[in-house]
Amino acid sequence: MPEGPSILLLKESLTPLFKNKKIIRAYGNAKIDMTQLTGKKITDIRSWGKQLLIYCDGCIVRIHLLMFGSSSVDKNIRPARSLRLALQTVKHSLYFYTCSVRLLSPDSDKDYDWEADVLSPEWNPGSARKKLKKRPGTMVCDALLDQRIFSGVGNIIKNEVLYRIKLHPENRIKNLPALKLSGLIKEARNYSVDFLKWKKEFTLKKHWLAHTKRTCLRCRLPLIKTYCGKTKRRTFFCAGCQVRYKN
Repeated sequence: MPEGPSILLLKESLTPLFKNKKIIRAYGNAKIDMTQLTGKKITDIRSWGKQLLIYCDGCIVRIHLLMFGSSSVDKNIRPARSLRLALQTVKHSLYFYTCSVRLLSPDSDKDYDWEADVLSPEWNPGSARKKLKKRPGTMVCDALLDQRIFSGVGNIIKNEVLYRIKLHPENRIKNLPALKLSGLIKEARNYSVDFLKWKKEFTLKKHWLAHTKRTCLRCRLPLIKTYCGKTKRRTFFCAGCQVRYKN
């Protein structure tokens, strides 16, 4: 599943090609009314966490690439059954495959908490802290993946953040020392910024310290692979240096 930095990069690549351009044809097998898009101008393209938002006259197209979604420009690279939405302008065509496509009302923008997006200029760590405090029994592995708190954080970022700050994934929020809670919030953004930088450099995997790795670089102990928390997402951690706090 593409994480927030990847969607931000997609937004940045699409904006100069499609912003302020008119859609002359919209098609695909997404269960939306394509006639609402044909003839409309794309007024803006934004990203909120893992969602791509294409603003048009009268509606917003929300794209979520889910686990296996993808996109392409000017070349339809997947079978017809995979094509959820294609947007054609005079010069370019945009294709989305195996993803969720929804049409939102123009005022849906106000429903997005831009302070929760870890890569947004409006990111608010204080707000994240308040939300975490309201979920004292939540495991940190689940909290990091909660898009209402850390919009854009995905499984890779989760594993790497917890390894960076030496925190066991099954810690509960209520048991964390104040400084550890601050570190969790700070590194969720810091690692996302690094992720974005490394994606631009095509060096992301070279920087992984825990995700998919077998040995802890600090302790030289085998990393544990498990599926923890309510989310049951793949988790890699070191039982030697990633501390578990208890009452």
